[in-house]
Amino acid sequence: MRILHLLYESQGDFFGIGGVGVRAYEIYKRLKDRHEVTLLCKKYPGARDREIDNLKHVFVGTESRSLAKTLLSYAYHAALFVKRHNAEFDIIIEEFSPAIPTFLHAFSGKPVVLQVQEYTGRHYFEKYNPLYALTLFLFERLRPKSYANLIFVSATTAKRVALGSRKRIGIIPNAISGELLKISPEEGDYILYIGRIDICKKGLDLLIEGYGAFLDSFPNVGLIIAGDGRDRERFERMLSKLPEHVSSNIKLSGWVSGSYKEELIRRALFLIFPSRHESQPIAALEAMACGKAVVVSGIPEFAFVTENGAGISFKPGNVVSLAQSMRDMAASKERKEMGQRGRGWAKDFLWDRIAEEYEQFLKEISAGRR
Repeated sequence: MRILHLLYESQGDFFGIGGVGVRAYEIYKRLKDRHEVTLLCKKYPGARDREIDNLKHVFVGTESRSLAKTLLSYAYHAALFVKRHNAEFDIIIEEFSPAIPTFLHAFSGKPVVLQVQEYTGRHYFEKYNPLYALTLFLFERLRPKSYANLIFVSATTAKRVALGSRKRIGIIPNAISGELLKISPEEGDYILYIGRIDICKKGLDLLIEGYGAFLDSFPNVGLIIAGDGRDRERFERMLSKLPEHVSSNIKLSGWVSGSYKEELIRRALFLIFPSRHESQPIAALEAMACGKAVVVSGIPEFAFVTENGAGISFKPGNVVSLAQSMRDMAASKERKEMGQRGRGWAKDFLWDRIAEEYEQFLKEISAGRR
């Protein structure tokens, strides 16, 4: 197949890369030898059309340090690209974001699959001004209903979107590398967060406040925050306002990958994911694959953690509950058992198998069998 994938985040992106981009690269590096893959990405300062990891990247839009301007420009130019070049492809995958109104379903002459990674809902009103938040909220509710073919990373997200019948839906989760299952975990003297630096969505404001309370009971346990994103400068300012004994125990490592990332996970006391809303975080799956216990917010998207005995949860958005869960995990004698239970569950979610499921879904859509 000749596949065109509208991917709004890519390696080297000025605005950072999260699970959406990681998922795409993991899947396509397993399919690129059997299919012709083109990634249509948003332009950012310095972006130039080229191959990255042997995948063709085409960047469209306006180079800007304004994310809103960049996304709207990307939506317009991506739609133009599809109009001009859709005959060159057999199937088109569109990563859904309500901030990128391409409306490909209305004009593309080729099968289009909308891939929905998460559902934000009313949380938009916590992040943006009311008018913009309302626009995103309505687009998130309405736009997926216009597409005939959809992929969700979890059944929970599919249920939240509340689509009607007669849709072609694939539930294709995120996954991990099988190499992580071979890692021998150890317990160091730090808690680890891995993910995008997105203060509201990822609950990083809750994390540092909860960590400050946790530190009173465990003064020798540090906190490493690994990741990058557009909120980094604002987050650094928040850290600078913390009491010195708290801020000095928090380390920002930036974006991590490869062996360094594996070593950070391997030696963490436990991992923490305090998100207000989520999809199915790849980093949480990777932590479980490495045999690490995790602390998560008690939102439905993290239910797989507690259902499989791989960690504990706290009341979403509640700093007191978060701090207590961190204390409970630090004092727990069952961390290693939690880690082993999580590894036992994660071993069934390998990128090789997920890529095959994804490929089969696309083939059936392209052939008109779904």
